[in-house]
Amino acid sequence: MLRGFALSILLTGAVAGCGDHPFHQSMKLGGKEVSAETLNHGRDGYQQYCRPCHGENGDGKGYSSYGLRPPPRDFSQGLFKFGHVTAPALPPDEELIKIVRGGLHGTAMLKWDVPDGELFPILQYIKTFSPKWAAEEPGKPIEVSADPFGEAKKTEAVVLGEKLYHAKAQCSGCHPAFVTHEKLNALTKEMTGTAQTDFSAEMYVSQLKDSEYCLEWKAGWKKIEDRECAKVVKILPPNFTRDKLRTVHEGTELTDLYRTIASGIGGANMPTWKGALKEDELWGLAYYVRSLAEMRDTAEAGKLASLLGDPANASWKPSVTPPPAPPAPPPPGAKPNKGGKE
Repeated sequence: MLRGFALSILLTGAVAGCGDHPFHQSMKLGGKEVSAETLNHGRDGYQQYCRPCHGENGDGKGYSSYGLRPPPRDFSQGLFKFGHVTAPALPPDEELIKIVRGGLHGTAMLKWDVPDGELFPILQYIKTFSPKWAAEEPGKPIEVSADPFGEAKKTEAVVLGEKLYHAKAQCSGCHPAFVTHEKLNALTKEMTGTAQTDFSAEMYVSQLKDSEYCLEWKAGWKKIEDRECAKVVKILPPNFTRDKLRTVHEGTELTDLYRTIASGIGGANMPTWKGALKEDELWGLAYYVRSLAEMRDTAEAGKLASLLGDPANASWKPSVTPPPAPPAPPPPGAKPNKGGKE
């Protein structure tokens, strides 16, 4: 069976089953020439650390993958959620290293203490599974701007972030809303000029979404580029007051959130907000989401859930101002006043 992408594998002679070191020529991957020695070394490391979940062919179908949700990444797609580059660009090596070293919270991808001398070759070998790495160079990581708020203006930042989350950026279209109907009505009127008056019964829960990741491919494909997905991976966006966030780590929460919001999440309906929002707005969202995440496992989160689930909130409707009454008709026989003197 051919592994990786067909044309490059044929050129290198790297065919599964040809021995422990199937690479005989260097390959250009991610805009850099990678030696056969590095790829063979990386293959050895991949077999030890990655193959049980990600599979012999890098397709996420390892023998440990069954029942894992979310499923292990299919490297043959060349698509990464947390590359911290403008999606769908490929991530640079330093971002891939951060994922391996830091793990992905809430998944089977734990922190891996892979020796430095093995990790770089493994990452190069992983690139052989997708033709995108031969055709494209990695994107540039999103740069973190200076925080315009700081702890001294934290409250101001959170207030701004709450408005953006529920109105301008409309994060609550996928993630849960975290304000009452009355407050949402006021926020949307302030931010957009049009107050929201209809409230979904599902607004306080995450909305299950289709992603660009594939769980099963239609049979009969011959080249990776020609595959069609038969079953997509569905993604449930996190509830920030309950779920641990994938790439947000203790001590760097604000910066991690800024980078994730600014770059977006590849293949997961989370757009790149860098450039679409002002820098103070990006930071405001980061502060607000951090304030929600800090509620996790606290009584404050329970109080907020009780407030939002209160029947009084569910039944709240904006007051409707009646239209002004029409002027009274003139009495019978009265002469019309044309604006002149009597």
